[in-house]
This record gives sequence, structure tokens and C-alpha cells, in this order.
Amino acid sequence: MNHRYLGKTGLLVSEFTLGTMSFGAPGWGCDRKEASGILLDYLEAGGNFIDVADVYAKGEAESIIGETLDSARRCKVLIASKCGFPFGDHANALGSTRKHIVESVEGSLKRLRTDCIDVYYLHRPDPATPMDQILETLDILVRQGKILYPAFSNLPAWRLALADQGAKNRGMGGFACGQYLYNLADRSCEQEIIPAMIHQGIGFLAWSPLAGGLLSGKYHDFAEVPKGSRFDHRKGLDVPRFWNERSKAIAQGLAEAGMEMGAAPARLALAWLLSKDYLSSVILGPRTRDQLADSLAASSIRVPEEILARLEEISQPAKNYLWGFNEETNGQFLARGALFPGARIV
Repeated sequence: MNHRYLGKTGLLVSEFTLGTMSFGAPGWGCDRKEASGILLDYLEAGGNFIDVADVYAKGEAESIIGETLDSARRCKVLIASKCGFPFGDHANALGSTRKHIVESVEGSLKRLRTDCIDVYYLHRPDPATPMDQILETLDILVRQGKILYPAFSNLPAWRLALADQGAKNRGMGGFACGQYLYNLADRSCEQEIIPAMIHQGIGFLAWSPLAGGLLSGKYHDFAEVPKGSRFDHRKGLDVPRFWNERSKAIAQGLAEAGMEMGAAPARLALAWLLSKDYLSSVILGPRTRDQLADSLAASSIRVPEEILARLEEISQPAKNYLWGFNEETNGQFLARGALFPGARIV
């Protein structure tokens, strides 16, 4: 498996990260045996980045990872976990308060059976807790060796930039990476999220690369959500995000392009993501060992430039005034002359 740098950390991570939200998830996920097999197959293929969160199957996903990894394997991989969503039934069992972050880290360490968590994400924004307190808490945990690299997920661009600069001002070195929903059906983070992360030198990871399975090629009749499908089990999440006419048209265009070049739609959708030089890793979410093997095969696909251009065209997001205005402005400044070496207007 190929590797890429994780932002400016110096860490090399596999271009595919193993997402484990399906591990132990009732109804739509996989059981412990299949989950353990998926993890071992991923490691055998050369993967070294495992992504989990305390809330995945209410801690079950972390427990499966902890039981599957022995000490020999643990030292070869990076484990990322997260906190921020409710994990408990009391008033302070959520968010990014010092109390919740510390309790979440301690719980994750026990379930993962490890001494430290390599990458630790703020799973979502917490507008009620001062960022200085959040950064101080993360700094303490880094100094204690319980987490190695702070990270974030789902923060808006202005908040991630302020948080990262605040961490750098504290001597923490900033945030290692951030992960966001990013695929052919939803490219909205290209407006401000990705430019902010490039500017700050933060690694970018994409989750839901197949738009909840819509881009996998297994859906042919979009009249209604198929009974028993992932979309059926996750109606409150995936249906509002992806089950719409625009996404369906993109899925159909993707399937046509894949047929033309002899590639499965899912592999082509993943290969499109891998063509992005600002991307550190794509987070896969397999429910079976076969799904994992099929996704990993995308590494070997070389997509012709004309196909990439077509995918860009059919998935081009509608751009609001500010997005279009800033792109035009950037283009004007670039046209005036070359920037200093290594600079990039985004």
C-alpha cells in the first residue's frame, strides 16, 4: 500500500485508513469475528492507520481493535480515536470540556488496551467550551503521553484555523490532521475547509468516500431506498446527505465512466480521491472482508486525464458568490506572476 505524509507531522500514513464505524454496529455493521478479520486483512495489506471513535457501537469498535491487536502489531500502526458526541446519560457526557475529554481518553485507552492514542480528534465543534481550555487539556494529555497528536473533525474553517494557530502559539505544534466528509457527491469542503488546512499545513482525510454506498455501483433503481440497505438502516443520516437527484446523477455518470475504462464505480470513486495531492488518506468503512479487498484494489488504478476531467465536471458543486469571487480573485493574482517557491494560493 502506498503512503503519504500526514500534513507536516513527518508521519507516513497509508493512503487508505481503516474506518471502523461498522465494527459491532447492530443492524447494518459487522460482528466481532468479521471485524477482526477485516482489521487483520488491512494490516496484511500494509495499512497502518486505524480510525475509531468512542461512540462507535458504544465503545464496542474500540474493544474489538484492542482485542485484535497484539503488542507486536500495535507498534506498527497508528490508532486514532475521537470524543465529543454523547457517551453516557449524564449532562456532561459530551462536548470538549476538560472533564469529558479526559474521561473519554481514559475510557478509550482501556478499551483499546494501549498506553497511548496516536491521533486524537475533537469529533465536532463545542461552541460552549473556550478553545483555550480545550487546547490546554490536549496539551496536558500530550505531555502525559496519553495522546501523541491532536486532531479535529467537522470544525468549520474559521474555527479550525484559530484552533490550530492557538495550538502553535502554545508551543504544541498545531493540529496533525482533520477529517471531513468528501466524495464526488459532496465536494463542499473545497470552498474553505481544504484551503484552510493546506494553508495551515494540516493533513486532510476524507470520510464517506462512497457517499454512504451510493457511489458503489450497487444501486441501480433510485426510485426509493431499498429495504434492508445501509441507507434503510441509516435513514436519519445518509438519506438526507446523499439520496437526492444530484447525487444519483453523479452516481450514474460515475458508473458510465467506469464501464468505459473497465473499472468498478467504487474503485473509480476512490481513485478520484487519490488523485488529489492535498489528501493524506481516504477512510474506508468496509462491512466485510470482500468489501475491503475490493476497495484496496483502487490503489492500482491509473485514471486517464480525460476521465478525471469528466468526473470533475459531472460532480462540480454549485458555487455561491463568495466561492466564485475568491477563485476569480486568486486567478487574477496568479496571472500577475509566479509566487515564491512552495507558495500556493487556495
